[in-house]
Amino acid sequence: MNKDQVKGTAKDIAGKVQEQTGKLPGSKEQQIKGLSKQISGQAQKGVGDVKEAIEDLKR
Repeated sequence: MNKDQVKGTAKDIAGKVQEQTGKLPGSKEQQIKGLSKQISGQAQKGVGDVKEAIEDLKR
């Protein structure tokens, strides 16, 4: 597991928490920020997955 995978997963989880927190008081802004953070985290994890696959191919 590389740093992009770890950071991406952490960002995705933080985004899910932020989205759920925004739902409690009905804050659309927080929900949108949470979703945005999730997308960013998933993209970063995807980059990490590709890097990991390339490293595996080199071995």
